[in-house]
Amino acid sequence: RLERLLLDKTVNGGPKKLSKGAKLTREYLADLDKYHWFDIRPADEEVAAQLEAVKEAIEQKRHEFDLAFEEKRKKLTQGDELPPGVIKMVKVYLAVKRRLQPGDKMAGRHGNKGVVSKIVPIEDMPYMADGTPADIVLNPLGVPSRMNVGQILETHLGWAARGLGQRIGSMLKAQAKAQELRPLLAQIYNESGKPEDLDSLSDAEVLELANNLKKGVPFATPVFDGAHEDEIRRMLDLAYPEEIARDMGLTASKQQVTLHDGRTGEAFERPVTLGVMHML
Repeated sequence: RLERLLLDKTVNGGPKKLSKGAKLTREYLADLDKYHWFDIRPADEEVAAQLEAVKEAIEQKRHEFDLAFEEKRKKLTQGDELPPGVIKMVKVYLAVKRRLQPGDKMAGRHGNKGVVSKIVPIEDMPYMADGTPADIVLNPLGVPSRMNVGQILETHLGWAARGLGQRIGSMLKAQAKAQELRPLLAQIYNESGKPEDLDSLSDAEVLELANNLKKGVPFATPVFDGAHEDEIRRMLDLAYPEEIARDMGLTASKQQVTLHDGRTGEAFERPVTLGVMHML
């Protein structure tokens, strides 16, 4: 690209005693180190501006590479000093990622674990009224005897997070303006936890925030004093208003849904708990 830009152009000077008024030849450029091409001073101001823009773009990319390299180098060379109050830090990295198969073990964040018994085509999985299939079916017997109810609460909170993201995504798809998004975002961020001053955001920043949330609203909750059931219920009501809940086939609690068998298309006898949670 640079060679096409510079070839046969008149210059005001440059490296290797390039005189004013000379024309650039292919032989001269081939003999000159490519980085020194930027030291050439074209007579045409437009060509000079394009040359400077290319140089700045390369410098910017080089700076990004240097930052990425420095970050990786720091991870390898930094010491083992831990923050105050941390006794030991353990980091686990997956060296090789493999596709799941029957017999592999999966685990969640609450001591809930299990073995994959069967993998079926996605069209055979249970699905909701709008056709959305489930990704994983968990054995309900894995909850009562172990009493790890945290996984149920995480499932409900994840379900609310997904629903809120879908509401925001639907509003963006309908070309909603920032003023229409602000009330919903204010309810999400100020319902519980640390209040956020969304009024200080410009309309462009509100739209950017909404665009980042359309796949799901991130939630953080402490380990031992996490989100309470009534807080999760309020978020579920916010994520799934009555009209949306009715179309999706949700129960009054918004925590269960009528699923259909992917193989036969028949609805299951009773509503099933459906949600979103982390599984490794």
